[in-house]
Amino acid sequence: MLPYGVRNMAEKQTKKVVSEQERLELAAQLDKDLDAFISSLEKRRYTEGWPEDRWEEEMAKHPFFMQKSPEPGEKMSPLMEGLQQLKYDPLENTEQELADTYKEDGKFYMQHRKFRMAVLSYTEALRYKVGDAAYKAVLYNNRSAANYMLKNFRTSLQDAQKALELNPDYEKARWRAAQCASALDRFVLCVELCDTILQRDPTNSAAIDMRKACLTRQAAQNRDLRKEARQEREKQQKWERLVAELQQRMVKFEERNALEDERKLKPRLAPLEDFMVSCDENGVLSWPVVFCYPEFHTTDFQQQLSETTRIQEVLEQLFAEPLECDKARVYRASKVNVYYENRILGFAYMVDKNKTIREIVAERSFVVFQGTLTFYILVKGSKQEESFVTQTRIPLKINY
Repeated sequence: MLPYGVRNMAEKQTKKVVSEQERLELAAQLDKDLDAFISSLEKRRYTEGWPEDRWEEEMAKHPFFMQKSPEPGEKMSPLMEGLQQLKYDPLENTEQELADTYKEDGKFYMQHRKFRMAVLSYTEALRYKVGDAAYKAVLYNNRSAANYMLKNFRTSLQDAQKALELNPDYEKARWRAAQCASALDRFVLCVELCDTILQRDPTNSAAIDMRKACLTRQAAQNRDLRKEARQEREKQQKWERLVAELQQRMVKFEERNALEDERKLKPRLAPLEDFMVSCDENGVLSWPVVFCYPEFHTTDFQQQLSETTRIQEVLEQLFAEPLECDKARVYRASKVNVYYENRILGFAYMVDKNKTIREIVAERSFVVFQGTLTFYILVKGSKQEESFVTQTRIPLKINY
């Protein structure tokens, strides 16, 4: 290898000599290349900066400038992810520090009315084994408060009671438990909690008012319960009286075991569905009744027709005003016949218009269908009457 001085002399001897013209051309080319590069920068869009119209929004996402924590599931920046991992890393924090972190998160969410997130934060804090019972009592009470704001009163009461188990002198938890008991109508528990509060602070106006309101509501509830019980007894007595009357008269029903299930006696037709056969204190029945006009394919309804009423009286009432569809004005009480059908036997029977409803229902051929009495009204000697009487009816096959 040549010594440095000798090698430097050799390099100088071999270096190409650039003329003045070549130097000027090279400088011009460098200027041209620089201009082209600068022009390309102006045309190329810068993508690493914050957009002009959203710079505040982007700035708020930076951990150093953000004013609220990311929402669950929201994508975080790598820096934020790193800070989060450092904050919640069990290898970098003690259990007490982690519990404190989640406790502070819960406080933050409570302040911003994100109560479900607060419940989750306090739940996470309670997972850690913190030896201080008073500290855990605070966590339970705070979670109780979050659940109370969510109207989860039962869960809130359980947390408040747990806080009291850990710290029997925790008045905030006792008051929260009283509020939950009131919301759940657990009047006895609410009064007991209010009494305990008032023993410690006789001037507590909130506890005094809640205790008074609780006792008033309890009295009203007891009154309503007594009323409901009385109404239920009366309803049962009416049902038993009705069944006894129907059995005594040997009324026949198309439905099997109709007197064993009240629902089988309820009419299916909309105008009558709220008017089931009933029995008054004197043993008189009132029936829901349908009067059909086969000629016009229309009907009349009687929601509560006393069994003491004669068919003739009903007809006179029905035809006191001419039927709108009776253009010939032939439907009169004296000009019509009334029939009923026995679907089991497959026959139609004419009614004696001078008989009462009770006498007709007592006839051997009369069968009640769906708790409703059904009659057919036709003009005497009309083609419609003949067609109705002579039509073929297929008997129902019912095995009782």
